Amino acid sequence: MSETGATAGRQNSTNQAASRSGNTASGNTDSGSASGSAFERTLKQLRGNPLIALLIAGAASIAIIAVLFMWASSPEYRVLYSNLSEADGGSIINELDTRGIPYQFSEGGQALMVPSDQVHTLRLQLAEQGLPRGGNLGLELMESQAFGISQFAEQINYQRGLEGELARSIESLGPVEGVRVHLSMAKPSVFIRDREPAKASVVLTLLPGRILGEGQVSAIVHMVSGSVPELAAEDVTVVNQDGRLLSAETSNGNDLDGSQLEYIAEVERSYQQRIEHILTPILGRDNVRAQVAAQIDFSRREQTSERYGPNQPPNEAAVRSRQLSLAYDGEDPLATGIPGALSNTPPGTLPSPINQPEDEEAEADQQEDAPPEALRNLRQDDVINYEVDRSIEHVQHRLGQVERLSAAVVVNYRSEMNEEGEWIEVALTDNEVAQIERLVRQAMGFSQLRGDEVEIVNSPFTRSVEETAEVEWWKDPTILSMAAKAGRYLLVALAILLLYLLILRPLIKRYTQSPVMAAATPGGMLAASVGDDDEESEETPDESDETYAKPKRRRKTSLYEHNLNDLREMAQEDPRMVAMIIRSWMNANE
Repeated sequence: MSETGATAGRQNSTNQAASRSGNTASGNTDSGSASGSAFERTLKQLRGNPLIALLIAGAASIAIIAVLFMWASSPEYRVLYSNLSEADGGSIINELDTRGIPYQFSEGGQALMVPSDQVHTLRLQLAEQGLPRGGNLGLELMESQAFGISQFAEQINYQRGLEGELARSIESLGPVEGVRVHLSMAKPSVFIRDREPAKASVVLTLLPGRILGEGQVSAIVHMVSGSVPELAAEDVTVVNQDGRLLSAETSNGNDLDGSQLEYIAEVERSYQQRIEHILTPILGRDNVRAQVAAQIDFSRREQTSERYGPNQPPNEAAVRSRQLSLAYDGEDPLATGIPGALSNTPPGTLPSPINQPEDEEAEADQQEDAPPEALRNLRQDDVINYEVDRSIEHVQHRLGQVERLSAAVVVNYRSEMNEEGEWIEVALTDNEVAQIERLVRQAMGFSQLRGDEVEIVNSPFTRSVEETAEVEWWKDPTILSMAAKAGRYLLVALAILLLYLLILRPLIKRYTQSPVMAAATPGGMLAASVGDDDEESEETPDESDETYAKPKRRRKTSLYEHNLNDLREMAQEDPRMVAMIIRSWMNANE
């Protein structure tokens, strides 16, 4: 009975507080304006009928889900073209409107975006129609010339078209955003001193954060010089949007540049890979280290030599010319007289040599051995000229010739198992080191004439603590990547859980029919208390059975206290609603 009285007292105090709150709320409602009264009546109707609030919440949830579904199913847009000129942008937009293709603008209106599945098709179709033109008019200027145009105007149009074509070609490079090309065509003249060579200037606008390498600048210079007649590469100037002269670095080929340093590094890396690849199958991948230093000559040299060879045997000689001459001095008297019978008379009979003395015989022999007198006055010359054996050799030494190589190779100790079954490191023998040195010499193309050097060192490798220590599982890159992926899904799940706990659950708890709301009906509080007592009395089979009666009484009491606490919380959180419930009780009693 004491518990029932206390409960009734608490109910009366709660009803009084609720009635006071209801009176205050009604007073505020009566003092409000007409619009406020209408809003209050609507709000009272919603609170009086929780089903309407649930319907509104369900409709709002369906609308939100529909919007999210539409957002998720909307096509993904990708950039079709960016940095379009006004003329090109208008032409492309008209074409897209004609085809009925949706489009959007992004990046401050600088990029035109279309659905991702139609980007490549639209680019091909627009390119067929010559869009975008890029703002640079090419040789199509020659197609729209008026009849009777002057030669000067035709030449100007050709120059403009050539500038536009060069600008389009340079814009196709990756780092280039925009280009302007200025050409000064060569002016021919009959006088050499009045001739002016062709010159060109190229202004580049690069994309943010992009730069041009020396090779790309050189390619632009040679492309422009090769497209314009009588234009040398030295007369092409390339400038970027910051006013920096880019073509100065490639104008003088004798200066060292970054490409030559890259070439040296590439040569050294090539020799290093050769050495390591040939030794890895023998020693193991982690048991050999090699470094190569290359000395390369980048000077340009040309050599011309002329050699003369002797015409003496056994060398064959070629006859260039031969001159044969006969000369008569004309000092002795010639034969005179009239040819006739006297000249044809034979000479007289010679005396017999028997009758001649010995001196006369010797003199006669000398006279017979001497040449005729006429032959002594005749001279014969034979002059032979031979070709000179001459060879001319012109040698142009190639750029980047290897002058000297130095290789250093470190080989780890060999691992062997001792008699106790433990792995130990053993140094290589001299024969093995000599064999490795021969392999290294063959792999690097060792030349004694160049002064190449090779050094082989057999030494144990030091294993660092970082290499030997195992990586903790939480530092494993694979696990970190999986954790990052799982973290994203956990964040989404946590957001959904917080949305349910902080928003949806209180809403459902407030506007759904619960025991608290059941108790809010007229006579509900009294029925709940009486029902609890009846159930307690009916469900107690035997008062002497303490083990059964005490848990039942404790459970009923806790349920009553729980309902009472819920009523108190509702009165504190929303006293206006409690006032409306009490007002409805009063109206029902009347």
